[in-house]
Amino acid sequence: MPVADVAVHLDPGSLAAQMAVDVRAGLTASPKTLPPKYFYDARGSELFDEITRLPEYYPTRTEWSILEARVGEIAAATGAHSLIELGSGTSEKTRLLLHALQDAGTLAAFVPFDVDPAVLAEASAQVADEFPGIEVAPVVGDFERHLSLLPGEPPRLMAFLGSTLGNLEPDHRSIFLRGVRSALGPDDAFLLGTDLVKAPERLVAAYDDAQGVTAAFNKNVLSVLNRDLGADLDPTAFEHVARWDPDREWMEMRLRSLRDQQVRVAALDLDVVLAEGEEVRTEVSAKFRREGISAELEAAGLRLTEWWTDPAGDFALSLSRPA
Repeated sequence: MPVADVAVHLDPGSLAAQMAVDVRAGLTASPKTLPPKYFYDARGSELFDEITRLPEYYPTRTEWSILEARVGEIAAATGAHSLIELGSGTSEKTRLLLHALQDAGTLAAFVPFDVDPAVLAEASAQVADEFPGIEVAPVVGDFERHLSLLPGEPPRLMAFLGSTLGNLEPDHRSIFLRGVRSALGPDDAFLLGTDLVKAPERLVAAYDDAQGVTAAFNKNVLSVLNRDLGADLDPTAFEHVARWDPDREWMEMRLRSLRDQQVRVAALDLDVVLAEGEEVRTEVSAKFRREGISAELEAAGLRLTEWWTDPAGDFALSLSRPA
């Protein structure tokens, strides 16, 4: 079955406008911040793919192992006709779900949802070739704004993997989860991947690997701003910092200025002064506990029904339904 036309709810112009708003707000704040979604240009995506294969970075392979072990249970529990993947990227892990739902005889459609139309087009074509009997209906959009527009024949399984939820701060997580609840019908289900709290030294190592790939990934956001906003940021004038915050139970990635500097962001007509040692926070990555996830889901109107972890308890997949 051919890939359906891409449903576009997020055009390049609105993406560029949003970047301008986000960067201006972040670089004029105190302390300064940049949103992590701007890591992911083509080079950033390549670097993140490298990160997922590093020995220190356990989340991707651990989530894969849980999926591999439990995918039959997930298919049986949901009976999903449509699989929706939020932030689909290359949809590699999703193939485990697709195969299980196909083997169960329920799968009719796959809806990959992402901000990047090029990545979506490639992933959609690959899935259509691998699963010729199902409809592939890609959607370009922002998961914080367009969940209510997602298609799919019920019952639907909406999957949000990779612990991407942890990149949202608590208020934004609440808004996102309420959006998920609003988008789900009575027979639909929500599959969520979450990284769990563990020894800080393991967490710091996962975000500050010995080969420096994560440092390059972090600094790549500077190259994105240089290219897309006409900034003159010098990546060699910053160092990568990864820090565990025990009070908030999240990892932070930051870029620390190695000297006093003034940078220009031409597209914003903005000059930014950075002192030596000043840091720009580029990402938070919250780590979770079962009771916390259950409470956040419940507050959004979702009821946790299944909880699966690896033997070491490093990562969890949870299944929830409208309460």
